[in-house]
Amino acid sequence: MPKAFVILDDVVQHTLSDLHSIHKSLLFWQSKAEGTNSRKVYFMIFERGPRAFAEVTYQTLTRLGSNGRPVQYILHSASDMVSTKLSVLTSMQNCLAAFLAEVHSEVDKCREGLMESSDKSLHTLFIVLNTAFSKLEVSLRNVGEVQNELFTHDGNSYELLFRELPEVDVESSQWTEALSTDGINLIYQNLQKLDDFLSLQLSSHKRPKKLTIYWLPYTCGALGLSVCSLWLLRHSSLMGSSDIDNWIQDAKESVAGFWDEHVEKPIISIRDELFETFKQRDKGVMEKQEVQLTEDSLRRMLLAFCEQTSGRKLPEDVSVEAMLEILTKRYENELVHPLQNLFSGELARAMLIQIQKLKLDLESGLLEMDQILRANAINFAVLAALPAFGLSLLLLMLVRAWALRDHGAEGRGNIARCQRRLLLVDVERRLMEFQYCRDNGMEEEARCKFGLVLYTLDRLCKAVESHAKETGEWLSLREDIFDLAKLDMGMSDKLIVVSRLKWMYNCLLPYSSSRLPRL
Repeated sequence: MPKAFVILDDVVQHTLSDLHSIHKSLLFWQSKAEGTNSRKVYFMIFERGPRAFAEVTYQTLTRLGSNGRPVQYILHSASDMVSTKLSVLTSMQNCLAAFLAEVHSEVDKCREGLMESSDKSLHTLFIVLNTAFSKLEVSLRNVGEVQNELFTHDGNSYELLFRELPEVDVESSQWTEALSTDGINLIYQNLQKLDDFLSLQLSSHKRPKKLTIYWLPYTCGALGLSVCSLWLLRHSSLMGSSDIDNWIQDAKESVAGFWDEHVEKPIISIRDELFETFKQRDKGVMEKQEVQLTEDSLRRMLLAFCEQTSGRKLPEDVSVEAMLEILTKRYENELVHPLQNLFSGELARAMLIQIQKLKLDLESGLLEMDQILRANAINFAVLAALPAFGLSLLLLMLVRAWALRDHGAEGRGNIARCQRRLLLVDVERRLMEFQYCRDNGMEEEARCKFGLVLYTLDRLCKAVESHAKETGEWLSLREDIFDLAKLDMGMSDKLIVVSRLKWMYNCLLPYSSSRLPRL
């Protein structure tokens, strides 16, 4: 790859990084501009740092004393501040977007020169960047005329001058290795100047730091932590108290008891029951055999009794219920004269057979009860382990949420998928705005819109790369994204590509439609 393309990539990535910083600040201030009045008041008082809190509190008390309307004053100040910041950030974003579009268009015009030998590609690169840097400086100065404070620092005019790159022909004797090295150094010096300028001018307009926004919760947290530390120190061994040691010992015993009662014992019980089922298989078979022997004995006794009392041979397949019916009738007849039939009748024999029947019922019931208890032993152990299982499930859900949390559009959740589709919507909208500006002869606005298209395409490309590589869609998806950045492709063809991106690639589908098999 020619050295010119490496330098160009640095310039483009540098510009994209600056655009992304400005874009994040724009999103923050836009959210504040669209917030409710109560949110604006809360932001002005509690989310701008302790100094702003003191100033707003003093102004509020002053206006209350003079019968003023402090809330309206705060809202008016918030609107002025947010509109100023949005105006400055939007202007800077437009300048950088136009610079990015200019670099892209100039590279597209001089592509053959950039693909030649190292010296010729560097000469072409210097020409391209001279054009782009000069237009960037003009656009910045034009913005400075509209917003006077943008180019001022400590009351003095701030001069932003990019150094001009050498455009000596490589065939000339003036072109040397030292000249090319100096030209490359000048490129990076210009980028550094741009960084310094942006950091200086946007220092008061960029999004506040998290420490500034959440200074009040952090302060309360620090105070609470200090109070807790003093309380712990008071009960520690350093102050001659054994409270903390006793609490730690009680906590250890509680944890050990919980582990033993709800984790270790239930797991051991489940394990023993699972293995005991196989160990006691022979025992269960023997118990069933004993019940079967009792049942066979009862059948023989009933059969002999019925044949003897009825005086006829019963069939072999006669049921036990039928024989028990005969026994019951005979038993009822014998009870008419119990004392006489107890010694000379069949009453004693019938009673013994009923005792055998009772024995059979008892053994059958005990066998079924034993089977029920064995079947529910694991259920009882699982119930004992439910608290530990619930805590483990909660911990697993927290770990899973942390591992799969959304990292902006690059994440894996539903929110990240929605953000990737919103990026695609931004691409489509900015393409149409670019076409509208070009059709109406607004060249400056068109160049700015195309730069924003390139920036959004870069964000989309970075957001979908890892997901598209997993599904095998990356090569085709990357070609479609590159097609959207081409200057010679018609708008109708680009809209067809956008439609294909929306409905053909798994990483850009809606969440409910993304259950597609991976390639």
